[in-house]
Amino acid sequence: MATESIIMVLFIGAIAGWLAGKIMKGEGFGVPINIVVGIVGAVIGSFLFGLLGVAVGGFVGSLITATVGAVALLFVIGLLKKS
Repeated sequence: MATESIIMVLFIGAIAGWLAGKIMKGEGFGVPINIVVGIVGAVIGSFLFGLLGVAVGGFVGSLITATVGAVALLFVIGLLKKS
């Protein structure tokens, strides 16, 4: 993977993780955790959008996909913490 691609993945992951933290909890988790949540969220979002037959591309599409996946991830984690 090219250096620019790695930087872009980390950048999108950080933004998506931060946005998901704001949406679900009202605060971010710090840059390292935001990046992890955003990257895992991107994988989950791609899976969910694939199930729905939705294809997105570009920076904004990747950010939306990662954010939706990260919100889903935080939602499931929240459910597991309650039980």
